[in-house]
Amino acid sequence: MSDPVLLTRDLRLAYGAHEVVHGLGFALAPGSIACLLGPSGCGKTTVLRAIAGFERVRGGEIHFDARLIASPARHLPPEARGIGMVFQDYALFPHLDVTANVAFGLGGMPRAEREARVTRMLALVGLTAQGGKYPHELSGGQQQRVALARALAPRPALVLLDEPFSNLDSDMRERLSLEVRDILKAAGTTAMLVTHDQHEAFAMADEIGVMHEGRLQQWGSAAELYHRPVNRFVADFVGQGALLPGTVLAGGGVETELGRAAAVLPAGLAERQAVDVLLRPDDLVPDASAAVQAVVARRAFRGAHILYTLRLPSGAEVLTALASHHDHAIGARLGVRLATGCVVGFPR
Repeated sequence: MSDPVLLTRDLRLAYGAHEVVHGLGFALAPGSIACLLGPSGCGKTTVLRAIAGFERVRGGEIHFDARLIASPARHLPPEARGIGMVFQDYALFPHLDVTANVAFGLGGMPRAEREARVTRMLALVGLTAQGGKYPHELSGGQQQRVALARALAPRPALVLLDEPFSNLDSDMRERLSLEVRDILKAAGTTAMLVTHDQHEAFAMADEIGVMHEGRLQQWGSAAELYHRPVNRFVADFVGQGALLPGTVLAGGGVETELGRAAAVLPAGLAERQAVDVLLRPDDLVPDASAAVQAVVARRAFRGAHILYTLRLPSGAEVLTALASHHDHAIGARLGVRLATGCVVGFPR
């Protein structure tokens, strides 16, 4: 495995006496796109600013490109780190046209090389025809692309993106996040973004770190976070789901109202111990012959699918998502069974 482009060890960050990030550690492989995901105030933007050099570290280390760039005893200034940054508000120069904005960080290049690099960057982000326009003449999505082109132009080994789509509407956010991922992959650039929006994280990132109250809760792929969350916070913050009462069986499985299943459980749980079993909407399927008959309590139309809240005979509620041409009214009865062979459980 290649040496990581970015490595943090036991990172601690504080404002005055108040420590806001506690013992954070992760590594980014070359060419990967990572995301710190979490609610407002969890410390994710502070981590990004520390990597960029805008915040000093209270403890631990940050290594970039095999160099120690930050520790309590060492602070390399932002301009000496060689890291690209795309700010939340894009920070474009309003008096410069698109071409000049992209060229801003290339002052040390010969003119012909600089012009070729700018041309290449505008083509990469799909703005070849917009080079003579000014930021106020562009849409929000176009301004975001200009900011990305400017960050990529000096060929940094790492680009940081701070809530890059927060100023855009939801449809534009998801579409542009996929486009930005394609641009970063085409450039071969390692990147890290921070966001509170799981859809952006899922669309862009190869690896996601979920943060809560200054601590990294779990680091993994979107599928791992969704299907194998390590605690209740991650289970609740990532994706939709419901917790169904269950009991631990001999051998480590669980028994629930919907039947038995293998389970991923914390160590130390005893047989017959009460647990809460996480069920995602795709963990359940309708089955007219199923032993359990549920009642449709609520429904939310989502276009391609309808998200149903089903009330089980015990009164517990679970979720299932069905293609929207399967239309079940509130109050209708629906047979339902587990569609997964393995679930995740947490102590009651």
